[in-house]
Amino acid sequence: MKHKGQMAALLFSTLAMIVSFTVWSVFSPIASLLQEMYQLSETQKSFLIVTPILLGSLMRIPMGIIADKFGARKIYTLTMIFSVFPLIAAGFSNSYTALLFWAFLIGMTGTTFTIAITYVTRWYPQEKQGLALGIIGVGNLGTAMAALIVPSIVHWFGLNWAFWSLAVILAAMSLVFWMCTADVPNPPKAKTLKESLSVLKFKETWVLSCYYFLTFGGFVAFGFYLPTLFQETFLFTATVSGWFVAGFVIVATLIRPLGGYIADQLGAKQVLRLLFAGIVCTSLIMAFVVSSIVSFCICCFVMAILLGAGNGAVFKLVPDVSPNNTGAVTGIISAVGGIGGFFPPLVMGFLMETTGSYSIGFVLLAIFATGCLCMNLIPEFKKKHQFHSA
Repeated sequence: MKHKGQMAALLFSTLAMIVSFTVWSVFSPIASLLQEMYQLSETQKSFLIVTPILLGSLMRIPMGIIADKFGARKIYTLTMIFSVFPLIAAGFSNSYTALLFWAFLIGMTGTTFTIAITYVTRWYPQEKQGLALGIIGVGNLGTAMAALIVPSIVHWFGLNWAFWSLAVILAAMSLVFWMCTADVPNPPKAKTLKESLSVLKFKETWVLSCYYFLTFGGFVAFGFYLPTLFQETFLFTATVSGWFVAGFVIVATLIRPLGGYIADQLGAKQVLRLLFAGIVCTSLIMAFVVSSIVSFCICCFVMAILLGAGNGAVFKLVPDVSPNNTGAVTGIISAVGGIGGFFPPLVMGFLMETTGSYSIGFVLLAIFATGCLCMNLIPEFKKKHQFHSA
Protein backbone atom coordinates (compact mmCIF):
# COMPACT_ATOMS: atom_id res chain seq x y z
CA MET A 1 0.00 0.00 0.00
CA LYS A 2 2.81 2.36 0.87
CA HIS A 3 4.55 1.54 -2.43
CA LYS A 4 1.40 2.50 -4.31
CA GLY A 5 1.25 5.76 -2.39
CA GLN A 6 4.90 6.47 -3.21
CA MET A 7 4.37 5.96 -6.93
CA ALA A 8 1.22 8.08 -6.97
CA ALA A 9 2.92 10.87 -5.04
CA LEU A 10 5.89 10.89 -7.42
CA LEU A 11 3.89 10.57 -10.65
CA PHE A 12 1.19 13.12 -9.93
CA SER A 13 3.55 15.58 -8.23
CA THR A 14 5.69 15.55 -11.37
CA LEU A 15 2.68 15.96 -13.69
CA ALA A 16 1.30 18.77 -11.52
CA MET A 17 4.66 20.50 -11.58
CA ILE A 18 4.84 20.26 -15.39
CA VAL A 19 1.42 21.91 -15.64
CA SER A 20 2.31 24.51 -13.01
CA PHE A 21 5.58 25.41 -14.73
CA THR A 22 3.73 25.72 -18.04
CA VAL A 23 1.54 28.32 -16.37
CA TRP A 24 4.58 29.96 -14.73
CA SER A 25 6.12 30.43 -18.20
CA VAL A 26 3.00 31.60 -20.02
CA PHE A 27 4.18 35.17 -20.73
CA SER A 28 7.53 34.27 -22.22
CA PRO A 29 6.37 32.93 -25.63
CA ILE A 30 3.89 35.77 -26.21
CA ALA A 31 5.98 38.67 -24.86
CA SER A 32 6.76 40.08 -28.32
CA LEU A 33 3.06 39.98 -29.24
CA LEU A 34 2.16 41.82 -26.04
CA GLN A 35 4.94 44.33 -26.71
CA GLU A 36 3.39 45.12 -30.07
CA MET A 37 -0.15 45.32 -28.65
CA TYR A 38 0.73 47.72 -25.82
CA GLN A 39 3.69 49.51 -27.47
CA LEU A 40 6.09 48.42 -24.74
CA SER A 41 9.79 49.22 -24.47
CA GLU A 42 12.31 46.39 -24.21
CA THR A 43 12.58 46.98 -20.47
CA GLN A 44 8.80 46.92 -19.98
CA LYS A 45 8.57 43.68 -21.93
CA SER A 46 11.34 42.17 -19.82
CA PHE A 47 9.48 43.11 -16.64
CA LEU A 48 6.42 41.28 -17.91
CA ILE A 49 8.49 38.16 -18.63
CA VAL A 50 10.20 38.06 -15.24
CA THR A 51 7.40 39.23 -12.93
CA PRO A 52 6.08 35.67 -12.35
CA ILE A 53 9.64 34.59 -11.50
CA LEU A 54 9.79 37.09 -8.64
CA LEU A 55 6.87 35.79 -6.57
CA GLY A 56 7.50 32.20 -7.59
CA SER A 57 11.01 32.45 -6.18
CA LEU A 58 10.51 34.59 -3.08
CA MET A 59 7.58 32.49 -1.86
CA ARG A 60 9.43 29.16 -2.12
CA ILE A 61 10.84 29.47 1.40
CA PRO A 62 7.56 30.28 3.23
CA MET A 63 5.58 27.82 1.09
CA GLY A 64 8.02 25.04 1.97
CA ILE A 65 7.59 25.83 5.67
CA ILE A 66 3.79 26.03 5.31
CA ALA A 67 3.74 22.73 3.43
CA ASP A 68 5.71 21.13 6.25
CA LYS A 69 3.30 22.45 8.85
CA PHE A 70 -0.09 21.88 7.20
CA GLY A 71 0.66 19.04 4.78
CA ALA A 72 2.28 19.35 1.37
CA ARG A 73 -0.54 17.55 -0.47
CA LYS A 74 -3.10 20.06 0.75
CA ILE A 75 -0.88 23.09 0.08
CA TYR A 76 0.05 21.77 -3.38
CA THR A 77 -3.62 21.49 -4.32
CA LEU A 78 -4.58 24.87 -2.87
CA THR A 79 -1.68 26.59 -4.65
CA MET A 80 -2.85 25.27 -8.01
CA ILE A 81 -6.48 26.24 -7.32
CA PHE A 82 -5.41 29.73 -6.22
CA SER A 83 -3.45 30.21 -9.45
CA VAL A 84 -6.50 29.47 -11.60
CA PHE A 85 -8.07 32.83 -10.69
CA PRO A 86 -5.26 35.20 -11.82
CA LEU A 87 -5.06 33.14 -15.04
CA ILE A 88 -8.72 33.77 -15.75
CA ALA A 89 -8.35 37.45 -14.86
CA ALA A 90 -5.29 37.82 -17.13
CA GLY A 91 -7.46 36.69 -20.04
CA PHE A 92 -9.77 39.66 -19.41
CA SER A 93 -6.95 42.21 -19.00
CA ASN A 94 -6.75 45.08 -21.43
CA SER A 95 -3.76 47.03 -20.10
CA TYR A 96 -0.09 46.47 -19.38
CA THR A 97 -0.54 47.38 -15.71
CA ALA A 98 -3.30 44.82 -15.24
CA LEU A 99 -1.22 42.12 -16.93
CA LEU A 100 1.73 42.90 -14.63
CA PHE A 101 -0.48 42.51 -11.57
CA TRP A 102 -1.93 39.18 -12.65
CA ALA A 103 1.49 37.98 -13.83
CA PHE A 104 2.79 38.59 -10.32
CA LEU A 105 0.07 36.38 -8.79
CA ILE A 106 0.48 33.72 -11.49
CA GLY A 107 4.04 33.46 -10.15
CA MET A 108 2.69 31.36 -7.25
CA THR A 109 2.83 28.36 -9.59
CA GLY A 110 6.63 28.61 -9.40
CA THR A 111 6.53 27.64 -5.73
CA THR A 112 5.32 24.14 -6.61
CA PHE A 113 8.96 23.02 -6.98
CA THR A 114 9.58 23.32 -3.24
CA ILE A 115 6.14 21.97 -2.33
CA ALA A 116 6.62 18.94 -4.58
CA ILE A 117 10.03 18.19 -3.05
CA THR A 118 8.60 18.53 0.47
CA TYR A 119 5.76 16.14 -0.40
CA VAL A 120 7.69 13.48 -2.31
CA THR A 121 10.70 13.24 0.01
CA ARG A 122 8.36 12.42 2.90
CA TRP A 123 7.33 9.26 1.03
CA TYR A 124 10.83 7.95 0.33
CA PRO A 125 13.69 6.82 2.60
CA GLN A 126 16.83 8.91 2.37
CA GLU A 127 18.70 6.37 0.21
CA LYS A 128 16.00 6.64 -2.50
CA GLN A 129 15.36 10.37 -2.36
CA GLY A 130 18.04 11.19 -4.92
CA LEU A 131 16.27 9.30 -7.71
CA ALA A 132 12.89 10.67 -6.67
CA LEU A 133 14.17 14.25 -6.75
CA GLY A 134 15.75 13.60 -10.14
CA ILE A 135 12.38 12.52 -11.49
CA ILE A 136 10.65 15.51 -9.87
CA GLY A 137 13.08 17.73 -11.80
CA VAL A 138 11.29 16.65 -14.98
CA GLY A 139 8.66 19.18 -13.91
CA ASN A 140 10.91 21.83 -15.44
CA LEU A 141 9.65 20.59 -18.82
CA GLY A 142 6.68 22.85 -18.21
CA THR A 143 8.79 25.70 -19.56
CA ALA A 144 9.20 23.74 -22.80
CA MET A 145 5.47 22.99 -22.90
CA ALA A 146 4.67 26.69 -22.65
CA ALA A 147 7.05 27.49 -25.51
CA LEU A 148 5.42 24.79 -27.65
CA ILE A 149 1.71 25.15 -26.98
CA VAL A 150 1.04 28.77 -26.02
CA PRO A 151 1.89 30.28 -29.46
CA SER A 152 -0.35 27.68 -31.13
CA ILE A 153 -3.24 28.44 -28.77
CA VAL A 154 -2.89 32.15 -29.53
CA HIS A 155 -2.77 31.45 -33.28
CA TRP A 156 -5.89 29.30 -33.34
CA PHE A 157 -8.05 30.68 -30.54
CA GLY A 158 -6.75 34.14 -29.67
CA LEU A 159 -4.66 35.68 -26.89
CA ASN A 160 -7.33 35.41 -24.20
CA TRP A 161 -7.47 31.64 -24.51
CA ALA A 162 -3.75 31.35 -23.86
CA PHE A 163 -4.70 32.10 -20.26
CA TRP A 164 -8.17 30.56 -20.08
CA SER A 165 -7.14 27.20 -21.54
CA LEU A 166 -4.29 26.92 -19.02
CA ALA A 167 -6.73 27.84 -16.26
CA VAL A 168 -8.94 24.90 -17.25
CA ILE A 169 -5.96 22.53 -17.43
CA LEU A 170 -4.60 23.70 -14.07
CA ALA A 171 -8.00 23.34 -12.40
CA ALA A 172 -8.34 19.82 -13.78
CA MET A 173 -4.81 18.95 -12.65
CA SER A 174 -5.50 20.14 -9.10
CA LEU A 175 -8.58 17.90 -8.96
CA VAL A 176 -6.72 14.89 -10.38
CA PHE A 177 -3.82 15.43 -7.99
CA TRP A 178 -6.07 15.58 -4.94
CA MET A 179 -8.09 12.52 -5.93
CA CYS A 180 -5.13 10.34 -6.93
CA THR A 181 -2.72 11.03 -4.07
CA ALA A 182 -2.77 10.52 -0.32
CA ASP A 183 -1.40 12.28 2.72
CA VAL A 184 1.99 11.14 3.94
CA PRO A 185 1.60 8.38 6.57
CA ASN A 186 3.13 9.26 9.94
CA PRO A 187 4.56 12.62 8.87
CA PRO A 188 7.49 13.89 10.95
CA LYS A 189 6.92 16.72 13.37
CA ALA A 190 7.04 20.06 11.57
CA LYS A 191 9.99 22.26 12.45
CA THR A 192 9.54 25.71 13.92
CA LEU A 193 10.35 28.78 11.85
CA LYS A 194 13.48 29.33 13.92
CA GLU A 195 14.65 25.76 13.30
CA SER A 196 13.98 26.05 9.56
CA LEU A 197 15.87 29.31 9.22
CA SER A 198 18.81 28.15 11.32
CA VAL A 199 20.54 26.96 8.14
CA LEU A 200 21.05 30.61 7.17
CA LYS A 201 23.99 30.76 9.59
CA PHE A 202 25.97 28.24 7.53
CA LYS A 203 28.18 29.82 4.89
CA GLU A 204 27.74 26.67 2.81
CA THR A 205 24.06 27.55 2.38
CA TRP A 206 25.07 30.82 0.74
CA VAL A 207 27.84 29.24 -1.34
CA LEU A 208 25.43 26.70 -2.82
CA SER A 209 22.86 29.46 -3.28
CA CYS A 210 25.37 31.34 -5.43
CA TYR A 211 26.03 28.19 -7.43
CA TYR A 212 22.31 27.60 -7.96
CA PHE A 213 21.80 31.29 -8.76
CA LEU A 214 24.07 30.60 -11.73
CA THR A 215 22.90 27.15 -12.82
CA PHE A 216 19.14 27.18 -12.19
CA GLY A 217 18.87 30.95 -12.55
CA GLY A 218 20.63 30.63 -15.89
CA PHE A 219 18.28 27.83 -16.93
CA VAL A 220 15.21 29.91 -16.02
CA ALA A 221 16.59 33.04 -17.69
CA PHE A 222 17.38 31.24 -20.94
CA GLY A 223 14.05 29.42 -20.91
CA PHE A 224 12.09 32.63 -20.34
CA TYR A 225 14.07 35.02 -22.55
CA LEU A 226 15.23 32.92 -25.52
CA PRO A 227 11.83 33.26 -27.26
CA THR A 228 12.31 37.03 -27.31
CA LEU A 229 15.93 36.79 -28.43
CA PHE A 230 15.12 34.39 -31.28
CA GLN A 231 12.19 36.50 -32.46
CA GLU A 232 14.11 39.79 -32.36
CA THR A 233 17.55 38.64 -33.56
CA PHE A 234 16.64 35.97 -36.11
CA LEU A 235 13.05 37.10 -36.87
CA PHE A 236 11.61 33.71 -35.97
CA THR A 237 7.88 33.36 -35.46
CA ALA A 238 6.67 32.61 -31.93
CA THR A 239 5.94 29.01 -32.95
CA VAL A 240 9.40 28.38 -34.44
CA SER A 241 11.05 30.05 -31.45
CA GLY A 242 9.03 27.74 -29.22
CA TRP A 243 10.56 24.66 -30.83
CA PHE A 244 14.11 25.95 -30.29
CA VAL A 245 13.40 26.93 -26.69
CA ALA A 246 11.69 23.60 -26.02
CA GLY A 247 14.83 21.85 -27.24
CA PHE A 248 16.96 23.88 -24.82
CA VAL A 249 14.68 23.14 -21.86
CA ILE A 250 14.38 19.43 -22.65
CA VAL A 251 18.15 18.98 -22.92
CA ALA A 252 18.81 20.91 -19.70
CA THR A 253 16.09 19.03 -17.82
CA LEU A 254 16.98 15.51 -18.96
CA ILE A 255 20.72 16.03 -18.35
CA ARG A 256 20.08 17.07 -14.73
CA PRO A 257 19.95 13.52 -13.27
CA LEU A 258 23.11 12.64 -15.21
CA GLY A 259 24.85 15.63 -13.65
CA GLY A 260 23.94 14.31 -10.24
CA TYR A 261 25.13 10.81 -11.12
CA ILE A 262 28.49 12.04 -12.41
CA ALA A 263 28.84 14.18 -9.29
CA ASP A 264 28.33 10.99 -7.26
CA GLN A 265 31.14 9.26 -9.13
CA LEU A 266 33.71 12.06 -9.44
CA GLY A 267 32.77 14.44 -6.64
CA ALA A 268 30.30 17.31 -6.95
CA LYS A 269 32.86 20.08 -6.43
CA GLN A 270 35.20 18.71 -9.09
CA VAL A 271 32.32 18.41 -11.54
CA LEU A 272 31.07 21.91 -10.77
CA ARG A 273 34.56 23.26 -11.35
CA LEU A 274 34.54 21.90 -14.90
CA LEU A 275 30.98 23.04 -15.53
CA PHE A 276 31.65 26.58 -14.33
CA ALA A 277 34.71 26.81 -16.57
CA GLY A 278 32.58 25.57 -19.46
CA ILE A 279 29.91 28.21 -18.75
CA VAL A 280 32.57 30.94 -18.76
CA CYS A 281 33.93 29.85 -22.13
CA THR A 282 30.53 29.29 -23.74
CA SER A 283 29.19 32.64 -22.51
CA LEU A 284 32.13 34.50 -24.01
CA ILE A 285 31.69 32.70 -27.32
CA MET A 286 27.96 33.56 -27.32
CA ALA A 287 28.83 37.22 -26.90
CA PHE A 288 30.62 37.13 -30.25
CA VAL A 289 28.28 34.85 -32.22
CA VAL A 290 24.92 36.18 -31.02
CA SER A 291 24.02 37.22 -34.60
CA SER A 292 25.00 33.89 -36.18
CA ILE A 293 22.08 31.46 -35.96
CA VAL A 294 24.08 28.24 -36.40
CA SER A 295 26.87 29.15 -33.98
CA PHE A 296 24.47 30.61 -31.43
CA CYS A 297 22.21 27.52 -31.47
CA ILE A 298 25.23 25.24 -30.97
CA CYS A 299 26.26 27.37 -27.99
CA CYS A 300 22.70 27.16 -26.61
CA PHE A 301 22.87 23.37 -26.82
CA VAL A 302 26.19 23.32 -24.96
CA MET A 303 24.88 25.80 -22.38
CA ALA A 304 21.81 23.63 -21.78
CA ILE A 305 24.08 20.68 -20.95
CA LEU A 306 26.27 22.75 -18.65
CA LEU A 307 23.44 24.41 -16.74
CA GLY A 308 21.34 21.24 -16.50
CA ALA A 309 24.23 19.13 -15.24
CA GLY A 310 25.15 21.94 -12.85
CA ASN A 311 21.66 21.86 -11.31
CA GLY A 312 22.04 18.16 -10.57
CA ALA A 313 25.55 18.54 -9.17
CA VAL A 314 24.60 21.42 -6.86
CA PHE A 315 21.75 19.50 -5.29
CA LYS A 316 24.06 16.58 -4.54
CA LEU A 317 25.75 18.88 -2.01
CA VAL A 318 22.55 20.11 -0.35
CA PRO A 319 22.11 17.26 2.20
CA ASP A 320 25.67 17.85 3.46
CA VAL A 321 24.84 21.36 4.65
CA SER A 322 22.37 20.25 7.31
CA PRO A 323 21.27 16.60 7.08
CA ASN A 324 18.41 17.10 9.53
CA ASN A 325 17.07 20.22 7.85
CA THR A 326 17.35 19.47 4.14
CA GLY A 327 13.89 20.90 3.38
CA ALA A 328 14.83 24.35 4.64
CA VAL A 329 18.14 24.32 2.77
CA THR A 330 16.33 23.24 -0.40
CA GLY A 331 13.78 26.04 -0.02
CA ILE A 332 16.43 28.72 0.44
CA ILE A 333 18.70 27.51 -2.35
CA SER A 334 15.85 26.99 -4.81
CA ALA A 335 14.47 30.45 -3.95
CA VAL A 336 17.81 32.08 -4.65
CA GLY A 337 18.12 30.03 -7.84
CA GLY A 338 14.73 31.23 -9.00
CA ILE A 339 15.68 34.84 -8.30
CA GLY A 340 18.73 34.16 -10.46
CA GLY A 341 16.31 33.88 -13.36
CA PHE A 342 14.74 37.26 -12.54
CA PHE A 343 17.64 39.62 -13.22
CA PRO A 344 19.20 38.44 -16.53
CA PRO A 345 16.09 39.10 -18.69
CA LEU A 346 15.85 42.61 -17.24
CA VAL A 347 19.53 43.22 -17.95
CA MET A 348 19.21 41.81 -21.47
CA GLY A 349 16.19 44.00 -22.21
CA PHE A 350 17.95 47.08 -20.89
CA LEU A 351 21.13 46.34 -22.85
CA MET A 352 19.20 45.71 -26.06
CA GLU A 353 17.34 48.98 -25.58
CA THR A 354 20.49 51.02 -24.87
CA THR A 355 23.18 49.30 -26.97
CA GLY A 356 21.22 47.46 -29.63
CA SER A 357 22.98 44.17 -28.79
CA TYR A 358 22.80 41.32 -26.31
CA SER A 359 26.55 40.69 -26.31
CA ILE A 360 27.39 42.50 -23.07
CA GLY A 361 24.80 40.40 -21.26
CA PHE A 362 26.67 37.21 -22.09
CA VAL A 363 29.92 38.80 -20.94
CA LEU A 364 28.28 39.57 -17.59
CA LEU A 365 27.18 35.94 -17.36
CA ALA A 366 30.79 34.88 -17.93
CA ILE A 367 31.97 37.23 -15.18
CA PHE A 368 29.49 35.81 -12.64
CA ALA A 369 30.42 32.24 -13.61
CA THR A 370 34.06 33.18 -13.09
CA GLY A 371 33.17 34.32 -9.57
CA CYS A 372 31.53 30.95 -8.84
CA LEU A 373 34.57 29.16 -10.24
CA CYS A 374 36.90 31.18 -8.01
CA MET A 375 34.70 30.44 -5.01
CA ASN A 376 34.93 26.73 -5.81
CA LEU A 377 38.70 26.92 -6.02
CA ILE A 378 39.17 28.63 -2.65
CA PRO A 379 40.98 26.09 -0.41
CA GLU A 380 38.42 26.60 2.34
CA PHE A 381 35.74 25.09 0.12
CA LYS A 382 37.85 22.31 -1.39
CA LYS A 383 37.76 19.95 1.58
CA LYS A 384 35.27 17.17 1.09
CA HIS A 385 33.80 16.94 4.60
CA GLN A 386 33.61 20.52 5.81
CA PHE A 387 29.85 20.95 5.94
CA HIS A 388 28.01 21.37 9.22
CA SER A 389 25.00 19.54 10.48
CA ALA A 390 22.20 20.77 12.63
